[in-house]
Amino acid sequence: MLAIRRSYDRILEVIAALLMAALTVIIVLGFVFRAVGLSLVWYDEVASIGLCWLTYYGSALAALRGAHIGFPGIVNAFPPGLRVLSTIFAEAVVLAFFVILTVTGLEVLDILQGSTMVSIPSVSLVITQSVIPITAVLFIIAELLRFPEVLAAARGAGFEDHELKEALDTVSDAAPASGGTAR
Repeated sequence: MLAIRRSYDRILEVIAALLMAALTVIIVLGFVFRAVGLSLVWYDEVASIGLCWLTYYGSALAALRGAHIGFPGIVNAFPPGLRVLSTIFAEAVVLAFFVILTVTGLEVLDILQGSTMVSIPSVSLVITQSVIPITAVLFIIAELLRFPEVLAAARGAGFEDHELKEALDTVSDAAPASGGTAR
């Protein structure tokens, strides 16, 4: 399972990096062409769609890594049994949300049949908006791959508070080394 998770992480990471690179190229091209007085008609629409795609795919990657906002301190305060139940409930709610988003996203794609981008009429809105159901499924996969780790943490000592750990690491890195002389 760990090998599958690592491979999935790598795939999402590559997709996010490619989208970031493509978006960077589009923005630079838009800037250069505008600077020389030859504005690209499609620039704004394509850049905004690219940013949405990057956000959705990057969020799926963040879900796999457990990097979304959470409340580990509150959950850790629960007794172990309640911690497990609340974790299972939270995962069920998240999965239900993304199942609903997948179904609704597919319905939206059906509604958009025949609609095209304004600046590039040869590109269907079905393509541009397909990011919603696709990444909803990617979120579901990410949550399912991460679930064993989350459940183990709930059964064990609790969840690590990444923000608190990062803050403490920053403070300890900034503190002067002990044993030195003050001036």
